[in-house]
Order: sequence, then structure tokens, then C-alpha cells
Amino acid sequence: MACDISIIIINYNTANYTIDCIASILKHTPSDLDCEFIIVDNASETKNYFLLKNYIDSISNKINIKLIRSQINTGFGAGNMIGAQQATGNYLAFINNDVIFENDCLSALKEFMDNHENAGVCGPQAFKEDHSILPTIDHFASPLRELFGRNILEFLNQKTYPERKKLYAKPQRGQFVAGSFMFFRTTDFDQVGGFDTNIFLYYEETDICKRLAKNKKSAWLVPSGRFIHFHGASTPKSIALKIELKISLLYLTRKHYGMISYWIIRFYLQLKYFFSSLVKPKHWPLFFALIKGAPLSMSLKHKQKIQRIS
Repeated sequence: MACDISIIIINYNTANYTIDCIASILKHTPSDLDCEFIIVDNASETKNYFLLKNYIDSISNKINIKLIRSQINTGFGAGNMIGAQQATGNYLAFINNDVIFENDCLSALKEFMDNHENAGVCGPQAFKEDHSILPTIDHFASPLRELFGRNILEFLNQKTYPERKKLYAKPQRGQFVAGSFMFFRTTDFDQVGGFDTNIFLYYEETDICKRLAKNKKSAWLVPSGRFIHFHGASTPKSIALKIELKISLLYLTRKHYGMISYWIIRFYLQLKYFFSSLVKPKHWPLFFALIKGAPLSMSLKHKQKIQRIS
């Protein structure tokens, strides 16, 4: 039997964040909103997995919640697809585990989507820990954005590229919403095939929102919902992740913009990181990855090991 909303959260060695996230959702979501929680553990270490499992077991008699264990780290998109395949909700809420609700986000998003058939995805307003703004809407990753930057695009055409770092009083359309909190109508999500599981990390939002746009479904910020995002808590910075970022960018460019754009961006990045590496030697691995074309075969996706529960 379908519920209103399926809440899908990925855990990867950050059980305490996941526990706090679930608790904040329960605190701010009214009981008459029929929700199910699907928590996907993406091959966390045994101790972290059981910390989360024990918490979920302790609340499972009070709410509709299930824990699914993947024995390999499938990344963001594929991890969420594991959850999506188990979902029964009319809506799908993909929420990062390093998110804390400040108010009843889910009711605000559901009400908006109920009344806007052409909206394909929406998200609430995000804030950093210090309550400074984090952009919820953003501009598609594209050759123009990569070459000229967001600020120039916003200056030249605010209709197509609305301001990201602005507090809006009313819902605002953007090109995509941040992956930390994405709220879809299940039928729309299914129609475009969900997340592209070739992408291990990064740019999943641009990819799926471009596919939604082809179906005339738009992306929206719903500012009446508010949440805190502990930005980067689940993916601390490293050269390996910077390489992953460029792998995903080049894959996305080739997929959506064609080979000419791919070669332009590839050459631009090679030049950029050659000179950057002269100043910051830690960037040399990134430069050499770009020389090879940063193909999907170099992705962290292909370096994961099976993590069986011991």
C-alpha cells in the first residue's frame, strides 16, 4: 500500500549524522503525514553499521523504517536507487544524512508539488551551521558555467540564471536543486529512470534535472522549508574526490553537450591544472588524470571492496 512520502537516506561510516538526521525529521514532521524511512547503508565499517542498526531497531516499533545493507559502496546515485526500488511513496525525498530539519520541510514540499504539476523536483532552503545561506537552486554544470563561472552568467541573464545566494520569499525556479535534499514525484522520477548509476559522486543533480527538463518538468526552491546542511561531512575533501569530481564533469559534458564541448572542457581543465600543479604540487595526480581523459574507468566506483559484516 502506497504511503505519502518515502524518505531515503544513505549512511556511509557516519551513523551519528544519520541518527541525528532521522531524529530531526521525526521531530518536525506531523504524524498525519504518512512516511516511510528507507536507510541504505553503503558498506560502512561493521562498528558503524551496528551503531545505526541498533538505533533503528530501537525505533522500528514506532515508525515505518527499514535498513538495507549494501556490501559494496555504490556511491550517491546507485545507493539512492537501492532505496528507490524499495519505496512505496507517492513522493520520494532523497535526504543527505548530514542534514538537520529546522521546520516541517516535508509538508511544505508535498503541498507545493501537489499544486504544481509541472514541477519535477523541489528542495527547501539550505543553511550552513552558522545559518548563512547555502544555495538550493543552481545552474546546470555546463561548458558555459565551467568557462565563465556562475557570477558572470547571473549578471548576463538573471532570468535563465537566477541568483543562487539569495533568500527568496516565494518559490523560485532554478535549473536544478542541490542533491542534499531532493523531493520528487515518484512518477516523474521513474519516467526518467532515476539517478544515473554510472556516476559515483557529483553532478547527479544536473544530470537528472536535465532529463526532467526534457519532459518539461522544472526544478524549484520552496523557501518555506528550511534545513541545516553540515556541508561535506559525509565526503571530506581529498585529491581522490577532486579527481572524481572531474571524472563526473567530463562524463556529464559528453553525455549532455556532445564531443566538441567535451574536448573543449577537457583541454581547458588540462591547462588549468597544469599551471595549478606548478604552484600546488598536490594537484599533479589530478592533472595526470585529466591527461588520460579522466574516464569512468578511473572512478572510485571501480576501486570498492566488498565489506561483509564480521
